[in-house]
Amino acid sequence: MKILLINGSPKVESDTLLLSHAFLEGIKTDKSVEITEIDIKNKDIKPCQGCFSCMRRDEIRCVIDDDQNEVLEKIVQSDVIIYSFPLYFYSIPSHLKASWDRLLPLVRYNVLKVGDRYDHYTKIDMTNKKFIIISGCGLPNFSSNFKALEIICKNTFYTPICIFVPQTPILNNDRAKPITDPLINKFREAGKEFIDTLSLSDATIKELEKPMLDNNIYMEIINSKNE
Repeated sequence: MKILLINGSPKVESDTLLLSHAFLEGIKTDKSVEITEIDIKNKDIKPCQGCFSCMRRDEIRCVIDDDQNEVLEKIVQSDVIIYSFPLYFYSIPSHLKASWDRLLPLVRYNVLKVGDRYDHYTKIDMTNKKFIIISGCGLPNFSSNFKALEIICKNTFYTPICIFVPQTPILNNDRAKPITDPLINKFREAGKEFIDTLSLSDATIKELEKPMLDNNIYMEIINSKNE
């Protein structure tokens, strides 16, 4: 099985990537998996120019000759695609958004209706590919935190496994290890669950998304750094 991790964080030390790497550690208990990692911040990916010529050809390649074509090639070759990135203004970091906009070569210009939604025909069979979204944010937990991102992810990847984690900045604080290590271990166990079942239970996702601290305590810690 080929697994592709796409890191969409612009930071060298990404809080979210710590969780994604722990998830991969669990996956690696299956020695047969082949893992590739792409760091989007180090790639030359220009904005989509909206020409749609890629959608009218059979080739899965953008007319803009940059690193996005490598990303497309790796997605086509992979069975599991994991996107790891922080929540930026309730959405996606801009450089990763440029890459998502240029997933158009995967689909055709023709449109079909699927249930209550309209979509483009895909050039390859996407039904057997698994998409996993792991996103962290610096805000306390609240019901609408990841709502917009969830809609984007489900519209883009149909039925992705979405894991949305609040309070992630404390993951890189050594003094917080008694609080953060249990969550990192949960991600390792979740990776094992996924590679065994190719899914995650609702109960597991709920545990991964559980805030590490009470919201009020977390706010005191974050705010005290700026006083």
